[in-house]
Amino acid sequence: MHIFKRVRTASAVLSAIVALSAAPAWAGDADVIGVHATSPAAGLYDFAVTVRSKDTGWDRYADRLEAVSLDGMVIATRTLDHPHDDEQPFTRDIRGVQINGPAKIIIRAHFKPTGFDGATTTVSLPGDAS
Repeated sequence: MHIFKRVRTASAVLSAIVALSAAPAWAGDADVIGVHATSPAAGLYDFAVTVRSKDTGWDRYADRLEAVSLDGMVIATRTLDHPHDDEQPFTRDIRGVQINGPAKIIIRAHFKPTGFDGATTTVSLPGDAS
């Protein structure tokens, strides 16, 4: 009887560890938690970017999204005109981005006033075989 009790207890502990590790963790004040990339035309890309941020009003909010090359060059910017403290997480688009080079880019979110301290997402562009 005792062996079955130990197995059930070990199973419950393992289930709790898996559940906790799957819970989203904050990396910074504005984390990119998802990106969906599409290509409406050759060399042209649209990105639907999902951000989870610690917005608390006009003094502290995610105020910008950027598409950045792997070597750090800013390719495109989307300004976010207002806080999203009542909409978390939120998704906004960066549309019509001309990219004629790298097969992967980084999407990041800027937070006023702490900057780019959050999680980024590296995106393989549609049609990339790597």
